Amino acid sequence: MIGWLSRLRETIQPPDRIGDEDWHRLLASSALFGTLESGRLHALRALTERFLAHKRFSAAAGHVLDDAQCLAIAALAALPVLNLGFDALSGWREVIVYPGEFRVRREYHDEDSGVVTEGEETLIGEAWERGPLIVSWADVAADLERPFDGFNVVVHEIAHKLDLLDGAMNGVPALPASLPRREWIATMQAAYDDLLSMLDAGEEPAIDPYAGESAEEFFAVVSELHFSDPALLGDALPAVADLLRRYYG
Repeated sequence: MIGWLSRLRETIQPPDRIGDEDWHRLLASSALFGTLESGRLHALRALTERFLAHKRFSAAAGHVLDDAQCLAIAALAALPVLNLGFDALSGWREVIVYPGEFRVRREYHDEDSGVVTEGEETLIGEAWERGPLIVSWADVAADLERPFDGFNVVVHEIAHKLDLLDGAMNGVPALPASLPRREWIATMQAAYDDLLSMLDAGEEPAIDPYAGESAEEFFAVVSELHFSDPALLGDALPAVADLLRRYYG
């Protein structure tokens, strides 16, 4: 495990059965959950319990992690797989929670020159293929408080986890049989290319410009919008919005 994780960590295991009082307190904590009808809330609770039973939570950088925070993160992580099922969250075991944004050291390889340089990035979330899901609690809390502002760090990182299910982070997750891979690629690529053209022309896009970083970040950003500002997504990228409705529900 790379050096920046050596500052870890206190590990806790919250209960995997959710008491009625704790569940209702979670639902009351954010208007996000009020968008779900009763059947999907029931499914969300079952998936959240499975998440708590199968994932290990660790606090980093002195963060004080409690059961309520673990429950909130688990519910947000389960939200994108209501249609896909719990197996879509397989292949990894740990959630690491920082108090706020965190810094990581990266190596950058210039393919033209062959030169490798090092630098630091400040992040609020990260997802590794077989490793942990890492999030900033300050940003998770902000997403719960302002659930419809277009951002959701847990959903963003879970989208990366879904993207990695087929072994490659490229903006194309493992898809259900009802959603043709060719249609997904054509729709997403066209929208991504349009975004890059806007950015190259100095225009301000309707969605977060960070979506232009790569195809995988485009998928993660529009996934956030699907749950946190679907009206904006539908207005800006109707074909993508329709695709995500069929994927996430």
